[in-house]
Amino acid sequence: HHFAHLLAERGAQVILTARRGTLIAEAADKIRSNGGTALALVMDVTDERAVANAFSTAESQLGTINVVVNNAGIVIAEAAVDIDQSQWERVVDTNLKGVWLVSREAGRRLARSKCGGSLINVASILGLRVAKGVSSYAISKAGVIQMTRALSLEWARYQIRVNAIAPGYILTDFNREFFDSGAGDDTIARIPQRRIGATSDLDGAIVLLASEASAYMTGSVIVVDGGHLNSTL
Repeated sequence: HHFAHLLAERGAQVILTARRGTLIAEAADKIRSNGGTALALVMDVTDERAVANAFSTAESQLGTINVVVNNAGIVIAEAAVDIDQSQWERVVDTNLKGVWLVSREAGRRLARSKCGGSLINVASILGLRVAKGVSSYAISKAGVIQMTRALSLEWARYQIRVNAIAPGYILTDFNREFFDSGAGDDTIARIPQRRIGATSDLDGAIVLLASEASAYMTGSVIVVDGGHLNSTL
């Protein structure tokens, strides 16, 4: 939601996608009420056909999609010895396969259009370091980072830039209860800036990578974490 509003405010025609249509429809309505252009499409990133259909619908209404933000992701907190196959597949299918399917579809269409573009993958600092109890998430995000680098190498010839941001802990509806309750105080204490990030803290990285200001950047991973990766072990 935040990225969609951010880019719409800067003149982008925005397509929001998700498995559930109600919330993205509301977000698209709000963007339009503020004078922007927005389209809401139901799409499951793990379904190859759904991804292709969503791109086709979006292109028929707004033209070639030249900026993609791969932001779909889930986490299941479970010890590595206890996580079952279905849980593992849910995480990896959404966080890694989903990024692959959307990126591949975007890459194919951008290569045909010869107009270039920018893919922005939302990874995580857990793709660069690890924490207990979220092995499937960390592994999937490490895969996203390596995918970013691999695709950037292959697609540079088409003027398609592929970069990633690696956020630290950002306050969202998924973790708000944990951090508001004080249970996350130990986590915050390990962040050098001594605070959890806000979604607005990602604005600079997203706008940079979505715009021509990053024209000579591809395969880059921008860490936005309040210094968390540099904290002592």
